[in-house]
Amino acid sequence: MKTFDLVVIGSGPGGYVSAIRAAQLGLKTAIVEKDNTLGGTCLNVGCIPSKALLDSSHRYEEAVHEFENHGIQISGGVSFDFRKMIERKQSVVDQTVKGIEYLMDKNQIEVIRGLGSFKDSKTLQVSGNEGMIEVTASKFIIATGSKPGNLPFIELDKDRIITSTEALSLTEVPKHFLVIGGGVIGLELGQVYRRLGAEVSVIEYADRIIPTMDAALSKELTKVMKKQGVKFYVSHKVSSVSREGDLVIVKATDKKDQEVVFEGDYALVSVGRVPNTEGLGLENTQIEKDQSGRIITNEQLQTKESHIYAIGDVVAGVMLAHKAEEEGVFAAEVIAGQKPHINYNLIPGVVYTWPEVAAVGRTEEQLKADGVAYKAGSFPMRALGRSRASGDIDGFVKILADASTDEVLGVHMIGARCADLISEAVTAMEFRASAEDIARMSHAHPTYSEAIKEAALAATENRALHT
Repeated sequence: MKTFDLVVIGSGPGGYVSAIRAAQLGLKTAIVEKDNTLGGTCLNVGCIPSKALLDSSHRYEEAVHEFENHGIQISGGVSFDFRKMIERKQSVVDQTVKGIEYLMDKNQIEVIRGLGSFKDSKTLQVSGNEGMIEVTASKFIIATGSKPGNLPFIELDKDRIITSTEALSLTEVPKHFLVIGGGVIGLELGQVYRRLGAEVSVIEYADRIIPTMDAALSKELTKVMKKQGVKFYVSHKVSSVSREGDLVIVKATDKKDQEVVFEGDYALVSVGRVPNTEGLGLENTQIEKDQSGRIITNEQLQTKESHIYAIGDVVAGVMLAHKAEEEGVFAAEVIAGQKPHINYNLIPGVVYTWPEVAAVGRTEEQLKADGVAYKAGSFPMRALGRSRASGDIDGFVKILADASTDEVLGVHMIGARCADLISEAVTAMEFRASAEDIARMSHAHPTYSEAIKEAALAATENRALHT
């Protein structure tokens, strides 16, 4: 029997960050992880490996299509070694995982390997390679994340009919990559393989891709990715996925209720993610789940067992690594007696395609639905000197501000480095800045960030200077 002040179940971004913060606050802390490596989905088969492949494929695409415009000549032509790309991706993952192990050692956090399951609300049984041990703690944090979702009629063979996990470790570039789902994961991985020569077809149930984001972003990203050769089939409801040898057949009905048949050599099922709560032994506690399988918590992230907290993808809200991190810090500080705060309206969302897509706050559709009077200002990236210098002219920045107070209510952008640029909008909105506040701030020239200033000017009595 081992006893701690806090035991964190799961070592993903929410789990390991909460453990570090708790240790900083003087709590004797342990972290329980069922997998062989720390870091959870994000570090091992999610955020980090996908960005590694996106970056490698982007560099190849630039060499093929853009270098000549810059006067760069490569004798003998350009080719790629897909095996090397996958190896590099894994190397990035391995280095990042080692970094988490270092942080556990540095902060004197005990790592317990094995599947943690509640024997009762005070005792966690951990089943690992060395048998079963029991762990008790004054407090627990459940941070077990999520796993790829599926449609009930699809049988995932994880060979040709795959999830994002398998798509990150293929041994070949698909000839025709069928992507079921036009959300973040499907678009990112679809773009990776399109750059490397695959035909890519995205089949989406909704009437547009990235349907939870502002419609203007969806429209622009669709236009840009179509230019890149990706084919989109929106308002298509998938009815069956089958396999004949190396051929995958996807059948769907379009908005006219006509059947459409797609044939490819791989099908990525990318229809969202579901909370990972199996095997936790929640039935041995009073912890409750909602209809989506998420653990129910109060505003302090406490479950029905007040000494057990839950964070990240296993609770309500967007399934994003940085949301989990914020909740991890929040829970640790609450446990330590502090009074932290999270503004869930200001958790940014990002799509790491190129151009990148990023947003924070309310969408234009949400403001209209809620009857909020607002004003909008947009600025095209192609009007920036920095964008023309780099050749990254697609996209825009749109700022939505309250019609009477001028407070910024939402910022939506698509373009080069928007994943980084969105932090300026988050900072401004955390301090409840007005569009005019942003418009009056000096932005270095030439930079991509000038588009934010210009969009703010456009929202302030249509004062944009460069359009």
